[in-house]
Amino acid sequence: MKDQPIQKPIHSGFGAHTTAQEVIGNLSLKGKVAIVTGGYSGIGLETTRVLASAGATVIVPVRSMEKGEAALNHISNVEWMPMDLMEPDSIDAFAERFLASGRPLHLLILSAGVMATPLRRDRRGYESQFSTNHLGHFQLTARLWPALKQANGARVISVSSRGHRLGGVDFDDPNFERKAYDKWKAYAQSKSANILFALELDRRGQAHGVRAFSVHPGLIPDTNLARDLREEEWGPKPILDNQGQSMTNEHHAEFKTVEQGAATSVWCAISPQLNGLGGVYCEDADIAEAVPGDSLRPDGVRPWAIDPEAASRLWRLTEEWIGIRFAAE
Repeated sequence: MKDQPIQKPIHSGFGAHTTAQEVIGNLSLKGKVAIVTGGYSGIGLETTRVLASAGATVIVPVRSMEKGEAALNHISNVEWMPMDLMEPDSIDAFAERFLASGRPLHLLILSAGVMATPLRRDRRGYESQFSTNHLGHFQLTARLWPALKQANGARVISVSSRGHRLGGVDFDDPNFERKAYDKWKAYAQSKSANILFALELDRRGQAHGVRAFSVHPGLIPDTNLARDLREEEWGPKPILDNQGQSMTNEHHAEFKTVEQGAATSVWCAISPQLNGLGGVYCEDADIAEAVPGDSLRPDGVRPWAIDPEAASRLWRLTEEWIGIRFAAE
C-alpha cells in the first residue's frame, strides 16, 4: 500500500471567505473537459459557472432536462444530459454517451447530494442517502474511468460534509434494515463514505494520473440541499453525548455564500498547490487537519473517514453491492 496521504494544512493562502472565482483567478482551462454532478443548482451551479468561465467544457448530468436548461442555457461552454444517481441504468446511459464522444475527462466533480431525508429506498432496496451520495457516484466514476485515464492527469472531487463527524459507515447494516432509521446518521454515513471513496480512489488511481480529493464546502443555507428539513432543523448539527445532550455550541457558526461554498471544490480541481498530492479531505480551500474522533471542534476530519483499511473495505463491498468491478488498478 502506498504511503498514507498527509492530512494537514498546507497554508494555501485562501480561507473561509475565499470565493471560487478568486481561486481560479486568471487561469485558463481551455481544452479541459469537466463533469459536475449537481451542477445546475447551489454550489454545483457556481462550480459549473466558474469552470466554464475559465474556458472548460462542462457537462452537467440533470434529473430534469427542463430545470437543467433553465439553469444553464445562459452559460457558455456548458452541455447537459439526463441522469439520475438513484437509477443505475440512467448512470450507465449517461456514461456511455459521454464515452462515445471520445473526449478525455480532466475533472470529475461529484457535487450532487441529498441530506437528512425521510427513509426512502432505491429500487434495489438501498437507503436513498447512501444510494445517491455514495453508490451512484461510485458507479458513475467507475463507468467514466476510461475517460479519466485518457486525460493523462485528471482529478476527481468528492463533495462530502463536516456532517461526517456524526458517524462512520456501518458496514453491517448500511441500509437500516435491522436498526431504526436515523436521517442524520444516514447522512453522516454517506458523507464518511464520500471521504473514504476519495482516499481509496486516489490510492488506486495515481498510477494512471488520476488523483482524488474530498471536500467540505461549508455551511451554505442558500441551496436545495435542505429541502427535506424543517426550518428549525437547518443549521449546524451538534455532536451529542451518550445522554443525548449537545457537547458543542455551534449556534453562532458562520454561514458561507454559494460563491464561497464552491471555492474548495474548485481549488481541489485546479490548484497547482495540490500537484503530486491526493487522497486528502479539504475545507476552506486548504487541506484540513486530522482530529480525534471525540474532538468537539466543528472542523477537521475524523479518524473513521480517513482509515485506509475502512476505505479498502468500503470499495470492495460497494463493488459487490452494485455489481460492478472498478478496474482502477
